[in-house]
Amino acid sequence: MIETVGAPPPPRRRRRKPRAAEPGADPAPLPLARATAVRAHEPFESSERAECWLSETLDDEDSTDTAIAEALALLNRALHAHAVAGADPLGREVRAEHASTVRIGHGSGKEVASGRYAAAHEVDVRSGGSPRRRREEELRPQEHVAALLGGRESLDACETLILRARTDLDAGRNREAALQLRVGLEALLVELDGALADPGHEEDMAQLQARRSEAGSAANEALHGELNATNLSSVRELCERVLRRRRVLRG
Repeated sequence: MIETVGAPPPPRRRRRKPRAAEPGADPAPLPLARATAVRAHEPFESSERAECWLSETLDDEDSTDTAIAEALALLNRALHAHAVAGADPLGREVRAEHASTVRIGHGSGKEVASGRYAAAHEVDVRSGGSPRRRREEELRPQEHVAALLGGRESLDACETLILRARTDLDAGRNREAALQLRVGLEALLVELDGALADPGHEEDMAQLQARRSEAGSAANEALHGELNATNLSSVRELCERVLRRRRVLRG
């Protein structure tokens, strides 16, 4: 369920002429989109059972992360479908950290359909040390961002391609992940060849070179349908390996 809170009036058919703005004026308040992921496929038998589920979910950090990840997966599937249907190449998916507030709760069908709860708790998604969050932090080094913006470093094509493959994999788009991985791995093997004078780097690159056929096999299968368990496992492992190689080189 998605609704917009504090939405501005519908735009005019014709654009208004630009008008002078006060130099120190604050920008107009922005509308807020509220998305509620409802577990309609698995309703609770009673309010007591729902309260028990909420307590168990909040008491365990991994269970909390799983609940948030499931809700985000549903929201991102909807956003991806909307972008593809509207031929929008700039459509993007969201992360928990993008939200101003994240809540986990329960309520009746009427309540959750309007973004309300019988009981809910706010979750701080910007702190904590779960493995998932640590991995996400490792992929967002601020020094690399500053170096890219300052022109001191350049962005390799393999970085973008491999991250797209990882995003598709996390979203369950396994065919797209396999296709992105093949071209991303090919780019990595060329762009990072000799990038670091280190035996460990050379050994890792040699192992990735030897596994090109696995990426190719998965991509070829993806052209005709869903991946089998063997190829899907190879795609997952190769994505992790190339992301790890990227982290090593970027520090």
